[in-house]
Amino acid sequence: MEKINWKVDGMSCANCSLAVAKYLEKQGMQNVKVNLVNGDVLFEHTGNAEPIKLAKGIEALGYSVQANEKKSSSSAKKIFRTHRQRFLFCLVFTLPLMLHMFHKWLPIGWLMNPWAQLALCLPVYIVGMDFFGRSAIRSIRNGMPNMNVLIAIGATAAFVYSLTGSLLQLGHDYIFYETTATIITLVFLGNHLEDLSIQSTQKALNSLVKSQKAMANMIAFNEHHEEVILPVENDQLRIGDLILIRSGDQVPADCKILSGTASVNESIITGESLPLEKKPKDALLGGSLLADGMVKAQVTATSEHSVLSTIIDLVKTAQGEKPPVQQFADKISAIFVPAVLILAALTFVINILLLQQNQFTESLMRSIAVLVIACPCAMGLATPAAIAVGLGRAARNGILFRNARSLELFKNIRQAVFDKTGTLTTGNFTISAFQILSADLTEDEFKKIVYSLEKYSNHPIAQSISRSWKRNDGYRWHDTEEIKGLGIKASAKEGDVYIAGSYKIAEGHTSDDSHNVYLTRNNILIGWLDLRDEIRPEAYNVIQYLKQKNIQPFLLSGDRYAACKLVADQLGIDTIIAGQTPAQKLEKLTELTAQAPTIMIGDGINDAPALAKATIGISLSEASQIAMQTADVVLTNKGLTNLPLSLGLGKHTFITIKQNLFWAFFYNIVAIPVAAIGLLTPGFAALAMGLSDVALGINSVRLFRKKVV
Repeated sequence: MEKINWKVDGMSCANCSLAVAKYLEKQGMQNVKVNLVNGDVLFEHTGNAEPIKLAKGIEALGYSVQANEKKSSSSAKKIFRTHRQRFLFCLVFTLPLMLHMFHKWLPIGWLMNPWAQLALCLPVYIVGMDFFGRSAIRSIRNGMPNMNVLIAIGATAAFVYSLTGSLLQLGHDYIFYETTATIITLVFLGNHLEDLSIQSTQKALNSLVKSQKAMANMIAFNEHHEEVILPVENDQLRIGDLILIRSGDQVPADCKILSGTASVNESIITGESLPLEKKPKDALLGGSLLADGMVKAQVTATSEHSVLSTIIDLVKTAQGEKPPVQQFADKISAIFVPAVLILAALTFVINILLLQQNQFTESLMRSIAVLVIACPCAMGLATPAAIAVGLGRAARNGILFRNARSLELFKNIRQAVFDKTGTLTTGNFTISAFQILSADLTEDEFKKIVYSLEKYSNHPIAQSISRSWKRNDGYRWHDTEEIKGLGIKASAKEGDVYIAGSYKIAEGHTSDDSHNVYLTRNNILIGWLDLRDEIRPEAYNVIQYLKQKNIQPFLLSGDRYAACKLVADQLGIDTIIAGQTPAQKLEKLTELTAQAPTIMIGDGINDAPALAKATIGISLSEASQIAMQTADVVLTNKGLTNLPLSLGLGKHTFITIKQNLFWAFFYNIVAIPVAAIGLLTPGFAALAMGLSDVALGINSVRLFRKKVV
């Protein structure tokens, strides 16, 4: 199935995003994710309907679709394309209308003429209904009334009432054109302020997106076989292209250095501010900055498949996810508009019955105020605004969340399970000792066999051995197989079968389990190796932090108990579970997760099942691909250093979501009764509605600077 990512404009509340999601689901699309904050709509296209038909269907709901960064034809015809433009246009006509309240002190008697007020109000009403009215009608027609229904009804009620008063010459007590204009203008102002607050929540992601676009100096050759530098946009680069990167240039694509050295600033991707020294054969990440030096490099990934692009896609996908707490708000938002319409009607009827004079006019103004003050936007933005900031800050610090669900789950974590090799340790081993147990093997032959086996494994120990004993005359095996939790197996053309692995492959031949790697030939032990691994410098502080937060650390490893205890004692880990196969790791994680919410931090193929089973699986960026794909969270730099930050961001993002939802509900619970008893004018209600969204945005943006660790 093809994955489609569209940008949809015009969604202004939770009901809007629900309407788009339900429409796509009805059309048979799967895994639909609608992000109210940035307008991203992601879904898997099942082939049931053409994308063009789906886009037209979304536009029929009242929204505009931008696919491949090209605006739809419907949005291109609009005179006003932003809420700021609509607000400024309406403000020109609304301000004079507001001045009529000061006619006793200002020479503006002509403004008391109802027809002059109608002339000023009409342009505002037309612009307002072009936006709010169209959206309201379409949302009602599709069975998902949105907040624009409330605005349209409130503004229209005041306008029709005033027009009736003008036609029947009922006097100034029946003229409320300024109410109509004020509602529309201030709601446009609120929408504009909301756009600004949303943009601030997207600050981190936008900076990453900007880094995707860059110019590249592509190296080509003319007819004389001389090098020629061709400036091209980086999206035109293909794998294998040669590029020249000079000091001060942005690296245009993921590439490998062929010649030259440079200092590279990768802070945009990894959060690491110190430049890294790069030499030939080192990888450069697209989006990073060449601080000093000049290199020739070969492109290893196109822009859409680069590390930076993958990070951006992960963040966007995670922003579109809805954590469990949002489901409650969505259910309320779905029934909110009809409920407010009923409340407004009740307000009108009750006030008609209770008021002694001017009951109709006053009752109408109060019911209009109820319509305008009730804002489901705040409830709709409460969760996605906080998630956008939390995920954005995480991405800037080298923490990638695959889904927003993990952010919420972090608050409950009580246990942390660590793999040993490559997770608590650096994975950079050195061979400290080895012994050959077969008389017919020379030292050179032994090294040759071990290297030829281990070069096929992704395990950190195997990679370290193959680096230490690297050679060009290794064996070519008939076939090879990596056995999870045991080692690597290979068959020679002559029929001999070799296995290099843990003590489990040698336990029938020796009782000495103190070595790291054993080598067998045709099920006969022929040698062993010992390696020394360094503990990650940040591991001790991370373990102590977890203990301070009452999170119990465990060491779960396939390595032997003696090696695990050596590491655990240095780090202060009390519980050791050693000698585990992948199946046993999975079984142990199942047991631990049943006891309490548990995170698993691992990096190898043998950790993948356990990572998937844990409440939250966390992988390091240098981990195997399957471990990274299985994990919910990936720490892309500094090893374990940012594990406390990921825990803190998860906890405080959820706290911010709860605060936002509390104030959104509190606002409506307090504001609606206040409007119903006449303490809020419709104009002030419109302003308060817009400011409520801004307040939630400001509260969410605090996460950028808030101390979370």
